[in-house]
Amino acid sequence: MDGMEFGSLDYILDYIKIGVGSIGAIWLFFASIKIVRPIHRGLIERLGKYHRFAEPGFHLVFPIIEKMVYVNITEQMVDATKQQVITNDNLNATVDAQIYFKVLATAEGVKNSQYRVNSYERQIVSLARTTLRNILGTLTLKSANSERGKINDALYQTLSKETLGWGIE
Repeated sequence: MDGMEFGSLDYILDYIKIGVGSIGAIWLFFASIKIVRPIHRGLIERLGKYHRFAEPGFHLVFPIIEKMVYVNITEQMVDATKQQVITNDNLNATVDAQIYFKVLATAEGVKNSQYRVNSYERQIVSLARTTLRNILGTLTLKSANSERGKINDALYQTLSKETLGWGIE
């Protein structure tokens, strides 16, 4: 048998090499499988640069050189902490808000949410708080209490316009 006998050291080392190689190939195969759920969209980056968009389903991503970033596209709610505002009639009021938003499910919307804004969850809260403070600063306390629909509409219009480039609705 070419100088190799069953049980010799060379024979055992060859089998160890084959075993390690097989385990490595199996790991590489399973590490390359990525599944995008229906509530997510994916961005596949190759060597740190955008490569392609991933719809829900099964995708092959080459480990080490490619990375999948999952983006949740469902509607999310973020609580803006309470803040003190001064109304137009120089009275203090404490206000809080909840912001509902979602990332657009398109390739452009998902890319913009990741590449055009640093942290859209944190920044939309800051933008909403600032906008709410500005809106309430133009109203009296009495009108602020009675015109909540007007405040919500003005807040929605401003946030929609400002976050359009972020891929957020």
